[in-house]
Amino acid sequence: MTASAKPVLVIGAGVQGLTSAVVLAEQGRAVRIRTAERPGETTSAAAGALWGPALLRPADKVLHWVTRSHAEFTALARDERTGVRLVPGRMAARHPLGEALPPEVHLIPDLRRCDREELPAGFVDGYAGTLPLIDMPGYLAYLVERFRAAGGEIVLSGVPSLADATAEADVVVNCTGVGARELVGDPGVQPVWGQQVVVRNPGVQDYFIELSRGGEFVSWMPHADRLVLGGIAVDGEWSRAPRPDVGAAILHRCAEVEPRLADVEVSGDVVGLRPGRERVRVEAEEFNGARVVHDYGHGGSGVALSWGCAFEVAELIG
Repeated sequence: MTASAKPVLVIGAGVQGLTSAVVLAEQGRAVRIRTAERPGETTSAAAGALWGPALLRPADKVLHWVTRSHAEFTALARDERTGVRLVPGRMAARHPLGEALPPEVHLIPDLRRCDREELPAGFVDGYAGTLPLIDMPGYLAYLVERFRAAGGEIVLSGVPSLADATAEADVVVNCTGVGARELVGDPGVQPVWGQQVVVRNPGVQDYFIELSRGGEFVSWMPHADRLVLGGIAVDGEWSRAPRPDVGAAILHRCAEVEPRLADVEVSGDVVGLRPGRERVRVEAEEFNGARVVHDYGHGGSGVALSWGCAFEVAELIG
C-alpha cells in the first residue's frame, strides 16, 4: 500500500470517533478505527443522552458545533432505526434561573418557562421543551452499521502511543476522550466520573433533568421500556466500577421527584468517565510527518457536540 493509499486512522470508538469516522468515510475516504473498547463499552454507551446547550469553551466554536449537531439529530429523528427521537420534557432548578439563556436555546421551537404547577416540590424555576433524545446503545450500533456500509474498518486494538499511530497512517484523528491524557500527554484532561441507574420504565414518556449547581442531580431519560436515571459528577475519579451507595441515592432522589419511580425494577448501573477539560480541543498539528487532528475534552456534552465536531475534523484534514 502506498503512503497516499493509507486509510485515515481514527483512534476511539465512542460517539466522537464513530461520528468522525462516518463523516470521513461518507466523503469517500478510506477510514480505519482502532479502539481498545467496543462501542458498547465506551463512556458514550453509558450516556442518557439528551441534546442540549453546552456551556463549554471556546464559546463561539461550541455554539457552532451544537447547532450543527441539533440539525443532524433532528433529521435522524425521522428514522426510527437511529435511536434518536424528539421528546418533550422539563429542565428544572431548585434556584432561580434568571433571564439570561444560552444562545442555542433558540433551536428549541417550543421552549417556554414552566408554570409553577409544572415544577416538582422543591423546584422553583424551569423550562419545558422538545429536545433530541438519543438511545445510545442503539445509536452507536447505528453509527457502526453506517460506517461499515461506507467501507470503514474497525479494529479492536489499542494504540500505545501517537508515534505508533503516525507510523500506521499519514492522517490520524484522536478521539480518545480521557485517554488523551496519556496518549498525547495532556494533563488538562481529567475524568468526571458519572453513574446512572437503568430501570424498567413504569410508563414515563417525558425527560426530566435538574439544572444543578452541585455534583448530584435528578434526571431521567425514557427509552421505550427502559429508563435511565441520574445522576452524579465527580471530578478526578478514574474507577469504572459502579458504587451501590451512589445507585441507591440516585433512585431515592428520583423517586422523591417522581413517585412512579419508587420501587421500580432495576436492570443495572452504568458508569462512564466524561472527558473534562478547560476547553474542548478540536485542532490539527503535524507530528512525525503526519497530520494529527485532535477531538476530545467535551465533558458531558460529547453527544450534543458530536456532529459539529466531526464535520470540523473533516475540514481540518482538508
